[in-house]
Parts: sequence; structure tokens; C-alpha cells
Amino acid sequence: MPIDIQMEEIAQTYLIPWGLKIAYAAAILLIGLLITRILIRLVRKLLAKSGADEILVNFIASIAKAILLLFVFVASLDQLGVDTTSLVALLGAAGLAVGLALQGSLQNFAAGVMLVLFRPFKTGDFVEAGGTSGIVEQITIFSTLMRTGDNREVIIPNGAIYGGTITNYSARATRRIDMVFGIGYDDDMKKAKDVIWQVLKADDRILADPEPVVAVGELADSSVNFVVRPWVASGDYWPVTFDLNEKIKASFDTEGISIPYPQMDLHVNSPE
Repeated sequence: MPIDIQMEEIAQTYLIPWGLKIAYAAAILLIGLLITRILIRLVRKLLAKSGADEILVNFIASIAKAILLLFVFVASLDQLGVDTTSLVALLGAAGLAVGLALQGSLQNFAAGVMLVLFRPFKTGDFVEAGGTSGIVEQITIFSTLMRTGDNREVIIPNGAIYGGTITNYSARATRRIDMVFGIGYDDDMKKAKDVIWQVLKADDRILADPEPVVAVGELADSSVNFVVRPWVASGDYWPVTFDLNEKIKASFDTEGISIPYPQMDLHVNSPE
């Protein structure tokens, strides 16, 4: 048989059919990726318009993207003639094996679902969870992204967050500042109390309701300790704390009120 006839038969039997299959599979893959991108954008827009929290939007979009991409790849392989029924069964068995091997990852996934459903915090909240304090930026399928006060990016497994104590400092509109100022036993307590009240009343950020507390909290070894507990908006907590420390100290100095500090008396016995 002439070579040109053999090449024509090979082309008609193998090259052309497989070339078409590969072309169709590539087209399905590219079109599927494009449709997936469009659908994910549409999901994000619909959820955003419904008023859903950004954390919920990102979480649902991540899961939807993974599912859509799986369908696209299976459809592409089916076009190539791969037995997708067996492939799905194989993926299921592999998934079970991987699931048993990666129980921690599944725990993190389940914890992520619980965090999204019960929403102990939202994007932008300052929380303490998983041994880290910072601002929540994103919850992914397996982990949560937080930004610390010194601008470090910390990624915490969802299981470590949901399985522990979560303190949300941004959940309430107001917070109470707890401070202690000590004066000497020889100082005028009434005068010191009036000085503290003057500093508190001069700061507009301190709320009138609930009313601040200024009281003698302890008669310590070397000082009379005043507890000072003003209420402020949550966002003003640290600025007001820093300002009160500075202003009360400066006012005490101006009024001649001492702030005791630990001292040690050293007695030296000289030999006779």
C-alpha cells in the first residue's frame, strides 16, 4: 500500500477525530472558564446588592467557583472520550481517602462554614481569636486572614478560631476604659478626685451616659489607688486611653499631687 494512502487512512482514523476532540475539549474548557468567571461576578454582585457581608460573599463565591470548575473539567474530559462515570467514582474514592488523611482541613472547612453562618465577626472588626489580635479582612474556605495593628498579615486556620474563645472588640458601639491612678497617702484625695473629673469632663469623646466612675478602689501598700472608668465609642478607645494617661499625669504635676512609685530602702551596716 502506498505511503500516501496509509498516511491518509491514519489521518482519517486517528488524527482528524482526535484533533477535533481535542479542539472541542479545549473550546469547552475555555468557554467554561469564561462562563465561570462571569457567573462568579454575577453571584458577587447579587450577594452584594442583597446586603450580605463581604465575608459571606467571598466564602460563597469561593465554593461556587470550585464547583463550577469541577464541572468544566469533567465536561472537557468527557469530550476527549474519558469515562467520566468511572472518573467521578475514582474522584469520590480519592476524595474519601484524602478526607481521611486531611481531617484537619475538613475541620477547618466545617469551621469556616460555621463562622459564616453564625457570624461572630464581620469584615473590619477588631477581634482576638486563635491566639492573634487584629482586624478581620477575609474568611476563605480553610482559613481566616487578619491584619495586626502593626500591619502584619496573619493567616489562621478556621478550626483554631471556631474551636477557641473569640473576643470581638468591635461588636458593641461603646466600650469602657478601665484605668488606675495612684496618689500618695499624704496627698488630698478630694483634690485628686476633682482633678480627674475635670480632665474627664474636658474631653468631648467621653460619654455622659453611662456616667464615668471615679472612686477609691484600693488602699495599697504605698498609694491610694483611684479606679477611673469612662465610657467611649469603640473607635475612640485607644486614643482616649493614651490622652487620659498624659493629661491626668500632667494635671497631677500641676496641682502638686504625687504619683508614688516602688522604692527600696537599703541599709548598710558599717563594721565598727
